[in-house]
Amino acid sequence: MPRLALVAAEFNRPLLDAMVAAATAEAATLGATITHTVRVPGSYEAPLVVSRLLARADVDAAVVLGYIERGETLHGEVMGHVTHSAIVGQSLHHGKPVGFGVIGPGATVEQAELRKDSYARAAVRAALRSLEALGALEPPKRRGPRSRTRKR
Repeated sequence: MPRLALVAAEFNRPLLDAMVAAATAEAATLGATITHTVRVPGSYEAPLVVSRLLARADVDAAVVLGYIERGETLHGEVMGHVTHSAIVGQSLHHGKPVGFGVIGPGATVEQAELRKDSYARAAVRAALRSLEALGALEPPKRRGPRSRTRKR
């Protein structure tokens, strides 16, 4: 049974609570267990927590949920790029998948409301499918040391 860690922003709590519920339901439907659910202030704070969770032996993959709203400046766009890049870097560093369910940057509240369920569920499916793909690439495990007998 795959073990997932869920990292969700607190920003726009009602939206993110719905995303956590959808991700949790999707994980259960697909036979995965959520071992940790950690809330962070916003999407920008997720990469460090994701890194710590991926380092744990009891976590096979992570799912990040957040919302970066449309603003009057490029702040959200920059934050989105930095956050995404950092999370991908942690996935590569730890060799474990991360499903990225962050709506935005630049999404309106209306757009986020329409996408909250599908983004959360898709992030869980992406993490689990990537985990499955990685498992297929693992080399076969050795059965123990080979004994060598010499003929004289």
